[in-house]
Amino acid sequence: MNDSDVLLPWLVIRQDDNGNRYRVGRYATKTEADKIVGELDGRGHKQLYSVERIGQTTH
Repeated sequence: MNDSDVLLPWLVIRQDDNGNRYRVGRYATKTEADKIVGELDGRGHKQLYSVERIGQTTH
């Protein structure tokens, strides 16, 4: 983990229809990341957006 991981530990991830995952951005707080997900979801585009913390394992 480096300094930027500590300062911006929250990721917004987009997953496409084929299961490919892309980092949309990094944020200092979960609240900021959740706000971005809400804005992206509000566009009506049928992609899956999620918030993850760096170092968090997903299953």
